Amino acid sequence: MRPKAKYAVIYRHRNEYPVSVMCRFFQVSRSGYYDFVHRMGRPEKDAAIAEIIAEQRERSFCTYGYRRMWLVLKKRGIHRNPKTILRIMEKYDLLAEIRRRRKWQQMGQQVHKYKNLLNREFSADRPNSKWVTDISYIHTKQGVLYLSMIRDLYDNSIVAYKTGTEQTVNLVLDTIRLAMRREKKRAAAELQLHSDQGFQYTSQAYFNLTKSYGITPSMSRRGNCYDNAMAENFFSILKTECIYRHKPASICEANEMIDRYIHFYNYERIQLKTGVAPLTLRHSH
Repeated sequence: MRPKAKYAVIYRHRNEYPVSVMCRFFQVSRSGYYDFVHRMGRPEKDAAIAEIIAEQRERSFCTYGYRRMWLVLKKRGIHRNPKTILRIMEKYDLLAEIRRRRKWQQMGQQVHKYKNLLNREFSADRPNSKWVTDISYIHTKQGVLYLSMIRDLYDNSIVAYKTGTEQTVNLVLDTIRLAMRREKKRAAAELQLHSDQGFQYTSQAYFNLTKSYGITPSMSRRGNCYDNAMAENFFSILKTECIYRHKPASICEANEMIDRYIHFYNYERIQLKTGVAPLTLRHSH
């Protein structure tokens, strides 16, 4: 039992037993007890910080761990040790939820295959030079919603995304078209687009579209999800920080949740490596 808890017991029974006897029984000092009594009714020293953390926790969809909370507090002029922030979050039950792992799956026929040009070099020195792409699924009571997205390895932002109720080649092609409409003027001459070996990415239509845009396809090795880990990573973040916790009932609700979360992810969610949101990094250069 912690001293604070012992002092609380002594206080409750102060009219039944001598305080000095109870202090000896619980092996605590009388000065510590009277200090406890003196502080009763005053707010705890961590309460103000805990309130700020709780507010930010709601803004971040309850996804920030103590490191990101430490960065948030630091920007607000509150300087504490990261371990102190962890202790406060544990004390007030403000911890983030733990992520689940996503399993890799391959399906469909393969027409075109490409070399693994990315080769797990998950960084880029300029925007729109290395993109990764993938499709994942969101379960709802109305059925499955498929999400196709493109992520830029320069700042980890989501360049473009599309959803649909069927996992088709067109879903992938529409995602690429949207990305190129937004970024074509700023795209690097040697834009690399990395994917897994899903049938959409090995199709003739994918080959034709990437060629028309001057995009160089790159592809993971067979059955090796780590080659496209940065795409997998985003879906893991999205599902554990948003989808798994709120469980959309309908396709419409799932779409709204994805829109809100990707906006939050691009514009607000702090990255531990940079200390800022993805698009903050892009717009600062």
